[in-house]
Amino acid sequence: MACVFSACSGSASLFQGTNFFPFATKGSSLHLKRSLSAKCVASLGTEISVPPAVDTFWQWLKEEGVVSSKTPVKPGVVPEGLGLVALKDISRNEVVLQVPKRLWINPDAVAASEIGKVCSGLKPWLAVALFLVRERSKDDSLWKHYFSILPKETDSTIYWSEEELSELKGTQLLNSTLSVKEYVKSEFRRLEEEIILPNRKLFPSPITIDDFFWAFGILRSRAFSRLRNENLVVIPLADFINHSARVTTEDHAYEIKGAAGLFSWDYLFSVRSPLSLKAGDQVYIQYDLNKSNAELALDYGFIEPNADRNAYTLTLQISESDSFFGDKLDIAESNGFGETAYFDIFYNRPLPPGLLPYLRLLALGGTDAFLLESIFRNSIWGHLELPVSRDNEELICRVIRETCKTALAGYHTTIEEDQKLKEAKLDSRLAIAVGIREGEKQLLQQIDEIFNEKELELAQLEYYQERRLKDLGLCGESGDILGDLGKFF
Repeated sequence: MACVFSACSGSASLFQGTNFFPFATKGSSLHLKRSLSAKCVASLGTEISVPPAVDTFWQWLKEEGVVSSKTPVKPGVVPEGLGLVALKDISRNEVVLQVPKRLWINPDAVAASEIGKVCSGLKPWLAVALFLVRERSKDDSLWKHYFSILPKETDSTIYWSEEELSELKGTQLLNSTLSVKEYVKSEFRRLEEEIILPNRKLFPSPITIDDFFWAFGILRSRAFSRLRNENLVVIPLADFINHSARVTTEDHAYEIKGAAGLFSWDYLFSVRSPLSLKAGDQVYIQYDLNKSNAELALDYGFIEPNADRNAYTLTLQISESDSFFGDKLDIAESNGFGETAYFDIFYNRPLPPGLLPYLRLLALGGTDAFLLESIFRNSIWGHLELPVSRDNEELICRVIRETCKTALAGYHTTIEEDQKLKEAKLDSRLAIAVGIREGEKQLLQQIDEIFNEKELELAQLEYYQERRLKDLGLCGESGDILGDLGKFF
């Protein structure tokens, strides 16, 4: 039986081989993490001027016909840094902004640009990242005022120093972050060799790995998805809107056909406020209801205090050395899984569907191996939904609990020490690290407790042989085997 905990975050499956797609596809990815001003207000009632670059950006939007005197929001300095503040009372589902497609940054914008031809064979995110870097270096870029207000980095873990990353020791987030960074580096090296250097006239300004990480971070935190025919699009102004856990719906943005400005018509990106607001309130949206805190930290550079966001990914794999490897793989694939399966376990939630059957499949062997025969192929998953045998269930519990103990030993602090640290005023990145490692340890303890309880119940469980004998009428309701059959069991 192979049972290994993943070295990735809750989105582990997004980072596998050539299928890597490093952007959220479940909802919006819009956030401005760091203020362009060193100052921050404690409440929206305190008026602080936005940086001059933001005023220039706002003026550009006016010239483009995106905002006007009727626009119900304006940029403001808020606790998160920059955000959109209501200028008047806004009803729930009232439109707060609309941005025409001609200002979107997406694969279509790349295709229509000077580098469109050389980028045509690239993955969409690579093409857009390269486009962002190139456009940022141009004095005449359509988006130059937008680039001037974008942060150089966020609190995403991809930007952390080695010292800061050391605070994540033992966490899945650390390994996930290092894997993503290595992936981005390898993709940049390939782009440099195949696209950038052979086309110096198209890329006259030097492009560094830091430039590429900047573009990656912009896409990771701002790329919007789930629009009609749009899975990767950055929309200026929309990324002013910050995230709030109070918003419990993702149904706030969509694409419509409408006026694009003073003289034309185009598709519009439209955002409605998911909450009723008073004048002076900040506009908020929900980035993604399904992301774990580790994913929020990796993508956006923040976590929620809500423990329900904490997750731990259990990775299970059918060992190639297993004498029943072929049969087990066939069964797994027939039921929507593969040689490796990832299960995200969230705090205070039931175990994910499929976890126990997959575990029982991995542990299947010895006298239980008859269930792998072809005659059971169409029904075995149903049998695996319930305990197969005491030996099988015992092995599952023992391996999972040992793995939890090993993982817990890999952290350099205890839960109690983390909780003590949280009582002090922490740097934003240290606060993320403390929250992540505390959450993971709580999840490991929860998993261990679940399988400890299963161990204590082993003698009371009903296993396959008993269920089968009952179906044949050869076993009583109390579990006693009827007649002379008892001597054979």
